[in-house]
Amino acid sequence: MRACAMPCRGSARNAAAAVGAVLAAGLLALPLLIAACGEKSGTAQPQEITKATVCSLDGMLLMEHPGPKGQIQYDQGRPDFFCDTKEMFAVYLNPEQRKRVVAVFTQDMGKADWNRPEGHWIDAKGAFYVFGSTRHGSMGPTVASFGREEDAQVFAKKHGGKVLRFESVTLSMVSLDGGVVRDEHGTR
Repeated sequence: MRACAMPCRGSARNAAAAVGAVLAAGLLALPLLIAACGEKSGTAQPQEITKATVCSLDGMLLMEHPGPKGQIQYDQGRPDFFCDTKEMFAVYLNPEQRKRVVAVFTQDMGKADWNRPEGHWIDAKGAFYVFGSTRHGSMGPTVASFGREEDAQVFAKKHGGKVLRFESVTLSMVSLDGGVVRDEHGTR
């Protein structure tokens, strides 16, 4: 028996058709794969902080400071923890953010002790936030987070501030520059 040095024409057509079918199936499945890579807060679980948990931005020990904390979980690697909700928002809203976020959590201050907040993690995207209150967190004025709008309203009446939803928060509202950019422009 002699083997063909060149593939038969029928086989080449069949192979091309098979490759075309596989490519077409891949293109049809691509939107589903992309959608599957989006944020899935419902499947991720918040991680508890310990005495050794440090803030991803400044290295401060979270348990040593009052006020609500935050955490951002990604599709790969460890979550980022924040000793302050302003930091959590600043990182999440930063246009330079390159990691794929799968969940964002904060603490429900309607249930947690302000001076020693532990546990009571809630989905940050469904929370209510009080901006401009007199209560301070680890870095001074902070953004109080609540699982229920009623708790946020009671807090705002007692400590001042305005209640907002997650999607209403902008990067300029949580700037971590401490006013340096504004000061620099004011001295020119």
